[in-house]
Amino acid sequence: MKAVVLAAGEGQRLRPLTLTRPKHMIPVGGKPILEHLVNTLKIPEIEEILIVVNYKADVIKAYFGDGSKHDVKIRYVFQDKTVGTADAVLAAERYVGSEDFLAINGDLLVSSDAIESVIRKHKREDFSIATLAAVQVERPEDYGVLKVDCGKLIDIVEKPSEGGMGNLVNAGIYVFSAKIFDFIERTEPSSRGEIELTSSIRLAIMGGEKVSVAEIPSDKWLDIGRPWDLFDANMRVLKNIKPGIMGKVEEGAYIKEPVFIGSGTVVHSGSYIEGPVFIGDGCDIGPNCYIRPYTSIGRNVRVGNACEVKNSILMDNVHVGHLSYVGDSIIGENCNLGAGFISANLRFDKKTIYVSVKGEKIDTGKMKIGVIMGDNVMTGVGALFMPGVTVGYNSWIGPNIVVYKDVPSNTLLLLRQRIKRRGLSAIQ
Repeated sequence: MKAVVLAAGEGQRLRPLTLTRPKHMIPVGGKPILEHLVNTLKIPEIEEILIVVNYKADVIKAYFGDGSKHDVKIRYVFQDKTVGTADAVLAAERYVGSEDFLAINGDLLVSSDAIESVIRKHKREDFSIATLAAVQVERPEDYGVLKVDCGKLIDIVEKPSEGGMGNLVNAGIYVFSAKIFDFIERTEPSSRGEIELTSSIRLAIMGGEKVSVAEIPSDKWLDIGRPWDLFDANMRVLKNIKPGIMGKVEEGAYIKEPVFIGSGTVVHSGSYIEGPVFIGDGCDIGPNCYIRPYTSIGRNVRVGNACEVKNSILMDNVHVGHLSYVGDSIIGENCNLGAGFISANLRFDKKTIYVSVKGEKIDTGKMKIGVIMGDNVMTGVGALFMPGVTVGYNSWIGPNIVVYKDVPSNTLLLLRQRIKRRGLSAIQ
């Protein structure tokens, strides 16, 4: 059986992180989301992986190549326009042939045994055109809610505005027979202008086809659609981290397992690292740093003297100046945080934190979130960021500024000045 991985989308809800990379290449636990999924698909039932790409496709192709470095066989197909999941599957038709195949969203964190259970259910069910994975969630209004009767799908209601329909939703994992392509070709665009798989499946049901449902455990599945989902994904990965120290830990530093430290990394004396923590290759940590649980640090990262980093993702080539605090934050590649940088992560009123998603403030449901920062951002000494703000890529934040609002990309933010230079727009 071949696996078709849907990885063509841009991921606008994950901006500013996706302005410079596909959402599937955002790192959690030291590896891109898509790499975790590729590793999950190393099961006997899957003989080849076909990745459907579009947005920044070269980034995905350059990282995975033909799959040999990851012990799998990978091929690619380009979706001409990202006009929906059904169109993405249709782009893979001639590669799949007439055999049954697995289709899966590329932004999922899911276990191998969960996928295997869906495949087994499909093989047991005679004459099913499709088998969908289903999962129980707390916010069904964000997904397609399933109406199921005795393991058979009756209907899918996309993002219902009213409650009372239950919490069983479409998990974005499917096993299809090749007959599904007939219904995809007949599928009309939805109100969002997209040709969606759920619409094709509803067409199949109305046409008298059997569609089965396989429920998977909620703790074996995670949909990564919004910036704060990355914290949950990072935590899940790090809970299963394999500890190891490839670099150098100086005398006087303390490592509380589980911690992975990459080759060429130096942890200086006085530093305290409390796992689970991942630190990549070529990093320089300390002295006298406190790296707290559920922190993931990329390659060639410098964390200066007397810093604290907690429950955060620091991507490659980040520099954190001395006496800084990075809490519950995501810091993009090549960011340079000046000395005394502070990411505030808790509101005074202890209410949940809102984050901007596609121009709308969304309640994250989380009590603690710091800053979400795109690539190539530089901050001056003493810059402070209030909970839940986002900073676009290639922006400069001057010294001693308190950032209360989201900062667009390519912005120069200074106190009591309004200037424009080097192609950056400056705001007060």
